[in-house]
Amino acid sequence: MDTRRDGTDTRADGDFAIRVVDSMGAFTRAEWESLAGTSRNNIGIPYNPFVSFDFLNILEESGCAVRRSGWLGQHLRLEAPDGTLLGAVPCYLKSHSQGEYVFDHGWADAFERAGGRYYPKLQASVPFTPATGPRLLAHRDAEPQSIRAALAAGLKLATDKLGVSSAHVTFATQADMAALKGAGFLERTDQQFHFFNEDFSSYDDFLATLASRKRKALKKERREALAHGIEIDWLTGSDLTERVWDDFFAFYMDTGSRKWGRPYLNRTFFSLIGERMRDDILLVMARRDGRHIAGAINFIGSETLYGRNWGCLEDHPFLHFEVCYHQAIDFAIANKLKVVEAGAQGEHKLARGYRPVTTHSAHYIAHPGLRNAVADYLERERDEVERIGEYLDEHGPFRKNLRESDS
Repeated sequence: MDTRRDGTDTRADGDFAIRVVDSMGAFTRAEWESLAGTSRNNIGIPYNPFVSFDFLNILEESGCAVRRSGWLGQHLRLEAPDGTLLGAVPCYLKSHSQGEYVFDHGWADAFERAGGRYYPKLQASVPFTPATGPRLLAHRDAEPQSIRAALAAGLKLATDKLGVSSAHVTFATQADMAALKGAGFLERTDQQFHFFNEDFSSYDDFLATLASRKRKALKKERREALAHGIEIDWLTGSDLTERVWDDFFAFYMDTGSRKWGRPYLNRTFFSLIGERMRDDILLVMARRDGRHIAGAINFIGSETLYGRNWGCLEDHPFLHFEVCYHQAIDFAIANKLKVVEAGAQGEHKLARGYRPVTTHSAHYIAHPGLRNAVADYLERERDEVERIGEYLDEHGPFRKNLRESDS
């Protein structure tokens, strides 16, 4: 296997070729949608909207994930001898560590203090999106394990040939992690909080799994969130008008400006996803006195509802929890989705019925000294993440015994 950046077809062993291309435009829609997980048309394979052709292409077309923002496409194409696409990796050459949600600023600082150059680096991920999903994308009809192994080896080879410090695969699936660890990548873990729909027929069915005190607290919280005449709209499909996007973008900009200083997504991005991905999007919007005052955007997979950005123009007690977490549970139950992933971090989600879940990333560090130091750090970090996860799971809101008295 060999790599080239100029799009030419080269092989070392006659089996595979890896090409590194600088935009999603190097793939046809049909090619990309032949990869498992990228389309609802791949029957029997869970669909993840963040690795769809439209989502990744829109990030580039809107100018959000491009060279000037520090996200230069360096996507990997794995091709058969006849040029057929067998696999791919959405990948970017990064000049910083923003918008990743798996933090390596300390590694960069330490390496550069020691005289190394950490940036640029390769980032195999979905920009600005802390949601687990496939990263080593295999053709739906191929043997996935061998394709993933070839892609993991190709990512290391591309890192070395480009002369960059490292390659990072973030929010990877367990299947991807097996291939990456087999190729010598280091494993990193972290924590998120997800809701699991245990075939509930209603929100009350879910509440019945909680301890009585927690159940009463959530009922009170939801009542108070919708006080003062606040109503909730679920908007999807043709409901996603430009006026609605104007409202939501105002919320997004307000939150982004207060939290980060510079929001990652622009107004064009929201127009394009509203045009091309409208059936994959749920906006939960809070309305008072005839106008929207807050909202959260969610993306709809075949099995999972992915919560992403939230914002508001008015502050009301518990409204954030209602719009982002309770309403997401309501939607998942109503639409028989198995999981709600509510985004990065946030132990406050635990009290609202979300469970601690371990997330995974993989890291190839070219410099032996830095690699050894990072490996030692990650071993200790994994132990700590495991301990915290066990503690949080033990102290969750769920009934320890389903026969617990409701008194």
